[in-house]
Amino acid sequence: MKIRAVSHGRLPFLTIAASDIGHDIMKKRNFCPMAAAVLTAAVILQPFSASAGALGQIRSIAKSIISGEPKEVEELRQMEVAQSEEGHQEYYFKQLTEEEQRVYRELLKGIRAREKEFYLTISDDDSIDRSYHAVLKDHPEIFWVHNREKIYKTTYSDSDYCVFTPGYTYTDSEIDEIQTAMEQSFQEVRALIPEDAGDYEKVRIVYTYVIDHTQYQTGEDDQSIAGVFWKKSAVCAGYAGAVQYLLERLDIPCIYVDGSTKGSTEGHAWDIVKIGQEYYYATNGDQPDFLNGDAAQLEEHKTIIYDYLCPFPEEYEKTYTPSEELTVPACTAKNLDFYVLNQGYFEDYSWQDIYDYCKMRMDNGAAVVRFKFGSQEAFSEACRELLDDGVVQNVAQYYMKLHGLGQVEYHYGVMDNFYTIYFIF
Repeated sequence: MKIRAVSHGRLPFLTIAASDIGHDIMKKRNFCPMAAAVLTAAVILQPFSASAGALGQIRSIAKSIISGEPKEVEELRQMEVAQSEEGHQEYYFKQLTEEEQRVYRELLKGIRAREKEFYLTISDDDSIDRSYHAVLKDHPEIFWVHNREKIYKTTYSDSDYCVFTPGYTYTDSEIDEIQTAMEQSFQEVRALIPEDAGDYEKVRIVYTYVIDHTQYQTGEDDQSIAGVFWKKSAVCAGYAGAVQYLLERLDIPCIYVDGSTKGSTEGHAWDIVKIGQEYYYATNGDQPDFLNGDAAQLEEHKTIIYDYLCPFPEEYEKTYTPSEELTVPACTAKNLDFYVLNQGYFEDYSWQDIYDYCKMRMDNGAAVVRFKFGSQEAFSEACRELLDDGVVQNVAQYYMKLHGLGQVEYHYGVMDNFYTIYFIF
């Protein structure tokens, strides 16, 4: 038997264990060609009144018996494949073929039971890859199989099934501890949500909660929701999975997406949420430098970056691209962008418009003022006049007068990919 294994990455790739052995290594089973012929004839002679699903099941059973497959594989082929599961959207499951959907259920059942190895009813590498990745993306709650562990697949010549060996992380007691932390976090989130909150408000609360309770850093648990809920530290994959887990429990459709970042060789992960009839990007992660360190020591300076919550799709897509293995829905709406909702969006640059907006925000108690422009040209003009030419000092003077100060220290920051500027007083 030839075995090859590699480690998981951000989203694990299936490890293949190639085998050139035949059925003679498997446990011997009695096989009667006449019985198989009789069964086949019986199937052919039956009137065609059965459903397509039933006929497919009959063909699968006949195939299993004729090929001399193990009893466990025969039983798997006879099982009905559930088309949905309560509490989970299973967006990627719906993209799979019928055979892949069966394997999806087999994978999910085996992983949930934490079986060391189990049979799958196909052996095709690409199909198992798709099914396995779909399971991981649809089910963030099975965190013990998603953290750089090795997995194996054992195939047998001339047979369309395999033995799948996942790599698990965590002991039983650690899993119980993590699941307790997950439940506690969910209860904390639910307590933050007003009774009359709409879906956008629920998404915003979850987005904020995950950022507030998680430090963005690498570590042993950074690729799954265990990092967020248990260790309170993770990277983008952990953030995205945690948001998906919480939103699904709030009955809000949320899709985990993996892909790439422009100019980087590292992968990235984010979410797509459905609010009303529209899809929106929503991703979490590290706060920019200008909101960390000395720039944000005071309580009034602590703020959440909402630039990545329901952003303008075309701006987001300039930087992030989803993987092509499975498709994601198109995001087109702009109406729930943070700046659009909070009167901080400006198609063009006008000093007077920005000054009036800053005064309005400071009059309402803000120590952090942020706004967004509709184009690169407007953003560049604003940066040149406000920052390079120092016109922002007029805003600082208004802040001093408003609070009766003799002097004020201020910082500023920009998010070039979203055309946004921050003033921090």
